[in-house]
Amino acid sequence: MLETDLNTSTMEFLPNNPEPAARLHLVVIDADAAIRSACAEIANSLGFRVQTIAEIAQARSILRGNAADIVLVNLPPTGNQGLELVSEVKLLYPATTLIAMTTSGSVNAAVEAMRCGASDYLTKPFAVDELSTVLERASENHTIDIHSRQLREQLRMSQGLGSMIGRSTEMEKLYRILSKVAQSTHPVLILGESGTGKELVAHTIHAFGPNAQKPFLPVDCGSIVPTLIESELFGYVKGAFTGATRSKDGLLVSAEGGTVFLDEIGELSLDLQAKLLRALQEKEIRPVGATHRVPIKARIVAATNRDLASMVEKGTFRKDLFYRLNVVNLRLPALRERREDIPLLAAHFLDRMSRDTGRKFNLSDEALRTMMLHDWPGNVRELENSIERACALSSGPVLHLGDLPTQLQNQGLEAWRAANAAPVEEAEAKAGIEVTPLVDIEKKAILSAIRTLNGDKLLAAKLLGIGKTTLYRKLKEYGIADPMQEE
Repeated sequence: MLETDLNTSTMEFLPNNPEPAARLHLVVIDADAAIRSACAEIANSLGFRVQTIAEIAQARSILRGNAADIVLVNLPPTGNQGLELVSEVKLLYPATTLIAMTTSGSVNAAVEAMRCGASDYLTKPFAVDELSTVLERASENHTIDIHSRQLREQLRMSQGLGSMIGRSTEMEKLYRILSKVAQSTHPVLILGESGTGKELVAHTIHAFGPNAQKPFLPVDCGSIVPTLIESELFGYVKGAFTGATRSKDGLLVSAEGGTVFLDEIGELSLDLQAKLLRALQEKEIRPVGATHRVPIKARIVAATNRDLASMVEKGTFRKDLFYRLNVVNLRLPALRERREDIPLLAAHFLDRMSRDTGRKFNLSDEALRTMMLHDWPGNVRELENSIERACALSSGPVLHLGDLPTQLQNQGLEAWRAANAAPVEEAEAKAGIEVTPLVDIEKKAILSAIRTLNGDKLLAAKLLGIGKTTLYRKLKEYGIADPMQEE
């Protein structure tokens, strides 16, 4: 017998190993002494610090004042004490992982327990390897959640370089290069996917450079027509074109030794590329409509999400300008290549939203795990927008998976099923239950209400108890243009 009796009718405690502080605290609750003993022995062999309790009432009393990392609780075939315990523990300690145990004839209780907050279940009788797998999975998820919360708490102390967020290996390499690049005045070419933060990197280079007190002037080459870009960069003299009632200095002159950031440089026409090359080589420009030249001192930092080397081969980007800009080349990693930075970035955006709105926001562990799995094709910008949306839609301080965009919700459900061997579906299959996803139920309810009211969306929203804006947003997410025609 591995247990040492503290109270023969209620509770036993396993002797501690030499370093209990480094191990997860597992509480096993079951009236069957043989089950308690078996679970304790297996869990102890896996490195858990194990406490066993015989009665649910005693467990409720103990757990109210002492948090556990993982709770393995048996759900009696009669009564709701087990389910009430699951709900109460999850409310008191959201970080605690709960696992339900049921007999083969009470699988419905396992399904209900998971709806109350349990993350996994076991059906009695179970094999040793089944229990081991469930405990190891719970341990891994719990450790990930704890690490994520620690990262969020460490945000202010370890956010990165300047305004840049991230402590991944890729970002550490980038910081080392930036610290050297910033001290020079050579041109810099920043490459990376859309949304990776190219302008932020350019601003950091400027802020840490010798001319940080000089202006930082960004130009979006992809959103301004070529004639206006020329005027913006090189300036113009009075009478150069219709509406030019006075002379104006271009940004290359106005920078006065600062930095001009040319975003989406790959969108420049070949004519403007030639003029920019000449300006960089000769350190002077000729304003539009002028006959004289003006010296410039600006540092050029350019960025693009396009493949400039390929454009050079195709003749759509000048080779000589490419080499002139490519003195120092920085390639920014996509967010999917530095997933370990997602908790820090998320905490940063949440902190900013809290300051802007006066409300405190936090991510649930489930939402953060889903965000860690997402590929983020829109990179940091997509992450920021997703968090802003979640904050706007959330009804409380904790942002749950349901507050995230629909594509993340769907991915979170799929990932959970895959990672956890679909325990809910297995339980439902054993119990003969077929469950419709909430998003399908929601869609069906909205469409039914609109059709019943002959297309009156405003009245349908009132009937459903949601705002008109929410109803229209839901229809847009479903891709439904005409609810009356939808099958």
